[in-house]
Amino acid sequence: MKVLGLETSCDETGVAVYDGRRGLLADAVYSQVEIHAAYGGVVPELASRDHVRKLVPLVEQTLATADMQLSDLDGVAYTAGPGLAGALLVGAGFARSLAWGLSIPALGVHHMEGHLLAPMLDSDPPEMPFLALLVSGGHTLLVHVSALGVYDILGESVDDAAGEAFDKVAKMLGLGYPGGPAVEALANTCDTSRFTFPRPMTDRPGLDFSFSGLKTAVMTALAGLPEGEDVAAEVARGFSDAVVDTFIIKCRRALKATGLKRLVVAGGVSANMALRGGLERLVGELDCRVYFPPLRFATDNGAMIAYAGHCRLAAGEQDGEGYRVRPRWPISELRSPQ
Repeated sequence: MKVLGLETSCDETGVAVYDGRRGLLADAVYSQVEIHAAYGGVVPELASRDHVRKLVPLVEQTLATADMQLSDLDGVAYTAGPGLAGALLVGAGFARSLAWGLSIPALGVHHMEGHLLAPMLDSDPPEMPFLALLVSGGHTLLVHVSALGVYDILGESVDDAAGEAFDKVAKMLGLGYPGGPAVEALANTCDTSRFTFPRPMTDRPGLDFSFSGLKTAVMTALAGLPEGEDVAAEVARGFSDAVVDTFIIKCRRALKATGLKRLVVAGGVSANMALRGGLERLVGELDCRVYFPPLRFATDNGAMIAYAGHCRLAAGEQDGEGYRVRPRWPISELRSPQ
């Protein structure tokens, strides 16, 4: 089964073709970073308009790379949520229209399930069951994954997601948008930091996260400095260390509590090399294995949607006559297609 995957949940337009026999045939991503950088964050209306402009050319480019025609497709998968409503509607409307015109099934895919399954695109994919740490701009989740669609949420952020905290700290430091890579790059210029920020919610039992207080601690530290003192690199380092340590502590707890030996880390923040290094050391101590998506599939992309859609379409799922996008869509509401 050859599935076209479309990702338009936020500020990347992603397109890919996945074949159940040959694997990923082609993928392309267009980033809107330059458009939104001037505003310090994503402007939903501009994001939607740019998806409209870029989606058709990217589909044509991806099919040409895969040496395919539209008539070769067996299904279309698209991100149905969570995400920006207008951006989601662009992808959903295109996907449903294309599938109707070709008389092939279409299926709306959960954005975070796409991220969760992205490590399956690697040459050495994990086997289920596993523990998944999903960390992105809008989500921070620890999930016990038993099978496709069988997801037990063990912990989640009670306020800001980790990616949001990175963006807000970047703004405080005058680093602009997107914040995560900018904070990481600045932190890497500093070996140590005079700032020791809290590791939120690690002093109590449980697997939930909270990053709002950490963001406030950074703000307070900056407000207490003499005017003109340049400590941006040290602040970035201290903040990054706090985030990474928090994830290590929580993943250690979750792995010990569940007895699982495989840890999957996915979502945009999984591209952070300090986080990757810290979790690799952790699993070495616990005699476990950790899996990351290839770096190009860590952020939003069409390949993860094509793969997740293929898994569910091949199991017999497809949209009915009506459809909707879901800007808010808890992953716990997904069910196994079996």
